[in-house]
Amino acid sequence: MQLEKTVRLRSGFTTGACAAAAAKGATLALLAARPPAQAEISFPDGSRRSFVLHSCVAEQGRATASVIKDAGDDPDVTNGAEIIAAVAKQESGSAGEVITVRAGKGVGTVTKPGLSVAVGEPAINPVPLRMIRAAVAEALHELRQDGLRLTVTVSVRDGERLAEKTLNRRLGIIGGLSILGTTGIVRPVSAEAWTATIDAAMQVARAAGLDEVLLSTGRTSEAAAQRQLGLAEEAQVMMGDYLEHALKAARRQGFRRIHLSAMWAKALKCALGIPQTHVRNGALEVRQAAALLAELGLDEEAAALLAQANTAKEIHQRLLAQGRTDLVRAVCLRAKQYAEQLSGLPVRLYLITSEDGVTEQV
Repeated sequence: MQLEKTVRLRSGFTTGACAAAAAKGATLALLAARPPAQAEISFPDGSRRSFVLHSCVAEQGRATASVIKDAGDDPDVTNGAEIIAAVAKQESGSAGEVITVRAGKGVGTVTKPGLSVAVGEPAINPVPLRMIRAAVAEALHELRQDGLRLTVTVSVRDGERLAEKTLNRRLGIIGGLSILGTTGIVRPVSAEAWTATIDAAMQVARAAGLDEVLLSTGRTSEAAAQRQLGLAEEAQVMMGDYLEHALKAARRQGFRRIHLSAMWAKALKCALGIPQTHVRNGALEVRQAAALLAELGLDEEAAALLAQANTAKEIHQRLLAQGRTDLVRAVCLRAKQYAEQLSGLPVRLYLITSEDGVTEQV
């Protein structure tokens, strides 16, 4: 018997870690005899990592360094982006922080309440902000210039273009990307990143005064339900596969009602009580679906035939071909019941197809 080989995915670094390393490199370049080739920084867990500086230049009282973000094997839109930090001395007698951090080109500004950064501030989250200041302070200490007042400006090359591929605009982050990261490490296909985005989107919705939210599994299902509902932009929350987390988060955030939009395969998993819908065992799920349909009224012979289907989509197609829209609706009702059980809130479920939009709502 041949054993399946386990592939270990490679971790990478957050934009916050890259910005901190670039800031330290720029500080050293500004104050030392020659620009460094690398910069080593401390991470929130106390570990230390060294970053190769893509560029590092000092001229006329200002130094700039950059790091190319390596997100490892995570499908991150910022993978390969150039994170840039420019460091300059503050004028003597200036007030405020000893190390002031500002947003440059390609870094967004927060325009809606509900996020961990105040409205009007650069979209640099608290942990990255602390990492940047700590890295610069460490460079000053290494050069025996503790207390020197510096301004750090963080930029991302092509950040505005990259931000168009994210949900930043919906969250009220305008003009570029966010500088993110709670650990400094990007773990491939990170559940933490998804659930943090869900939580942030809901916080923005509540801060906007909304009491109902649209949870969707993807852009097609979201757009179809939204054409019918016409909710405020802030009400739309892309939950992806994190069904249980999103439903429970909606309750924690104090929403009054949930609209849940999904295509058949995801709605079926919800009806089967699968809390995280990316978990996949095709053959088992098809058999479970056939058993559920038998429970909902499909005769045993027909259920046995459906248990031989290749995919959930094929089950849906067969039901429609047989005119059993009653069973399709019954599956949606079971999914609605499960969602209400998890969330403790009233749920309106919308079944979507890419061809016809909303085909059932219960």
